Amino acid sequence: MKKDCLLIVSGGMDSITMLHEYRERIALGVSFDYGSNHNAKEIPLAHLHCRRLGIEHITIPLAFFRDYFRSSLLEGSEAIPEGHYDADNMKSTVVPFRNGIMLAIAGGIAESNGLRHVMIANHGGDHHIYPDCRPEFIDAMSKALSAGTEENLGVWAPYTAIGKSDIARKGKELGIDYAETWSCYKGGDRQCGRCGTCMERKEALEAAGITDTTAYEP
Repeated sequence: MKKDCLLIVSGGMDSITMLHEYRERIALGVSFDYGSNHNAKEIPLAHLHCRRLGIEHITIPLAFFRDYFRSSLLEGSEAIPEGHYDADNMKSTVVPFRNGIMLAIAGGIAESNGLRHVMIANHGGDHHIYPDCRPEFIDAMSKALSAGTEENLGVWAPYTAIGKSDIARKGKELGIDYAETWSCYKGGDRQCGRCGTCMERKEALEAAGITDTTAYEP
């Protein structure tokens, strides 16, 4: 099978699952260091999984996010809300148009490397919180990449219509050790177990029948 895809890989559960599921198609994994609280925890794990699968991995610095964007993801661990993963609780973690910027950069890298698809691991559980994870946005960005590239690149987002529990079930079948992924938005030494993304992680693993071996803070 031809390797014709670039995957935006963060080091979280969703993109790592996609990396493993579509490893026969993925030629390049790209992470973005945009200065979030948890980038330093996520990105090494993205590199770890890419290396194991024999997939080239690069990290693109986007330091300007911290200077010009407003989001609790960029303001330190204290700014991250705790409690259940829902719109009211997690709205402060939106980084405006983050996925649009990353997809545009990834599109340029993909075309420069002769690849045809940019993959992103947005999923159905994000639609009500993050505008740049919704199906209509992904479709619009795919059309923009196609119109703006000689090779008519597209965005491929195979998890758009499924939830995180479904993704965890895929990971279980693939034998992924989710302890080697990072979800916590606080970005401490250990995952906090209390913020919205940690709560969502716990619920997804439980629903998938996976024993959670994540090292959480006491």
